[in-house]
Amino acid sequence: MDRISMAERGVVSLGNLDRFHHVMERARKKEPLTIGFIGGSITQGSLSSTPFTCYAYRVFEWWKTYFQNENLTYVNAGIGATTSQFGVARVESDLLSNAPDVVFAEFSVNDEDNDLFMETYEGLIRTILSSKSSPALFLFHNVQYDTGNNAGRVHSRVGYHYQVPMVSIKDSIYEELQKRTLLIEEITPDNLHPNDYGHELVAYVITKALETIDNTETSKNGIIGTKLPKPITPNRFEGAIRYKNLEITPVLKGFLKDNDEQYGITDIFKGGYIASKLGDSIELEFDCKTLSVQYRKTIHKPAPIAKAVLDGKEENAILLDANFNENWGDCLYLQDIIVSDVKRKHTLTITIIEADKRHKSEFYLASVITS
Repeated sequence: MDRISMAERGVVSLGNLDRFHHVMERARKKEPLTIGFIGGSITQGSLSSTPFTCYAYRVFEWWKTYFQNENLTYVNAGIGATTSQFGVARVESDLLSNAPDVVFAEFSVNDEDNDLFMETYEGLIRTILSSKSSPALFLFHNVQYDTGNNAGRVHSRVGYHYQVPMVSIKDSIYEELQKRTLLIEEITPDNLHPNDYGHELVAYVITKALETIDNTETSKNGIIGTKLPKPITPNRFEGAIRYKNLEITPVLKGFLKDNDEQYGITDIFKGGYIASKLGDSIELEFDCKTLSVQYRKTIHKPAPIAKAVLDGKEENAILLDANFNENWGDCLYLQDIIVSDVKRKHTLTITIIEADKRHKSEFYLASVITS
């Protein structure tokens, strides 16, 4: 396998490099910088043997070594089994609050290849680029190593529009699998999450692109500030807000506030509301265009089932089934209730409709997300 050719093939676009050249110049001057990452389980480091062998930390180490700068801070905001729709609602609290100078974003194997996730991804990209620290943003598109599936098609349309550097793992590492110059069992045990060697290859594709960026001349006529072009989607998710139990005062009938302390952003089932009895309900009001709920789907079955009713319209009730039909662990599931072009006041009522003593788990409402 020719690593250099593989990495070169993975470059989708370099885009406008002004922000990167600006931050790389600062890195050379040994200025303090914060290098941030946001994404799903691959970014979190799933299946790497240590937190220091995942692709994100390897890329962070590249910044330290390449620029001989030890004055750098690492922020990993990866959370497994999450999409850019959740990402845009949490990026401020989980990442941008740290004022990152560089951000790497990956959601291409968790998002689906459709217009909704093109829109949520654009909301995420706009939120990052317009944040106060004006970070240099780098996008990369992971891939399902057995099928080649990802959301790279719609994600790259967003990246091109905002002139953001992008690399494709499908066009680089996955292509080596297709040519049989690399075997799938060498890089992943489950066809999705890289092992240490797989993480090393992902980091290599990214860092070779960073070296190319550093050695590419630009006219320096682009924007380092926060003025962005007009969105290419309806852009209803930029500015999304996630509400946990500290930010809202719902009407509770049987639901209980979870007061347990949260330990880090990956301790995901904290700060919500718990219910276990038939008829337990929670009622909330929001002024919004879009409204989604996050709840726990659990492998510890049977578990309660709830229904979500918007504005009293029982005929349009949405089932919230807490029973998870996978075996890898509990899932923080995001369910859309309404996606609209019109902002208006809505009342959301969630009621437990199936529950009995056989149930091994409670119903856990983790948060509500609106925009």
